Amino acid sequence: MNEQEWREKGAGHRQRLRDKFFNLGPEALTDAEILELLLTLGTPQKDCKEPARAALAEFGSLPTVLEATPAQLQKITGIGPSNSFAISLIQAVARRYLKERSRNRTYLSSSGAVTDYLIHEMCGLKKEIFKAIFLDAAHAVIATQTLSEGTLTSNTVYPRELVKLALEHHAAALVIAHNHPSGNLNPSADDLCLTRHLFKACRLVNINLLDHLIIGADATTFSFADHGLMATIREECRE
Repeated sequence: MNEQEWREKGAGHRQRLRDKFFNLGPEALTDAEILELLLTLGTPQKDCKEPARAALAEFGSLPTVLEATPAQLQKITGIGPSNSFAISLIQAVARRYLKERSRNRTYLSSSGAVTDYLIHEMCGLKKEIFKAIFLDAAHAVIATQTLSEGTLTSNTVYPRELVKLALEHHAAALVIAHNHPSGNLNPSADDLCLTRHLFKACRLVNINLLDHLIIGADATTFSFADHGLMATIREECRE
């Protein structure tokens, strides 16, 4: 097969993947095919099938590939600066879109938009991070902010820091969230203890802590409010 025939064959393969996406949606594509299409955005004339497979083998899943830094991606044979830029740009645009979509939405009626953003931001990470979502009096999202990275305990998330940020944002309520890289969604004793501490601290300045969300590794979530834990904490703090 000469170079011209090789290019035509590669172009036909890429077009078949694009047609498959447009006609059947992303669900019809494998993770390797999705990643291959993303890599071709950086090098449209290059065969990206093997680099896509190699990246998935190295990082373990599509989300972890998307979370990888350009330097990490470029360690994969066949992925250069243009490919890694395309992956990083897609990830940044998706994150920005989801964050902006949740901004100024009423949390209680649009919690799905907030959850979508948190899942995209937090699932698949290898370390725990803790975020706060600041809400106004109508429970519309004002801002989101990362407060801590690493193992989550009452010694790593400081109530005074959360309250200080809430006051700076003129928040009337907030939602907190962290991820469980292990995938286990059950709240730990530290999770429950921390939530109680933060609820009490917020209550002192008349800020309502509405919920604590746990984001699993497989894009599933656990809501303290939905499982009655926030109501229990609220009753405990009245005693």
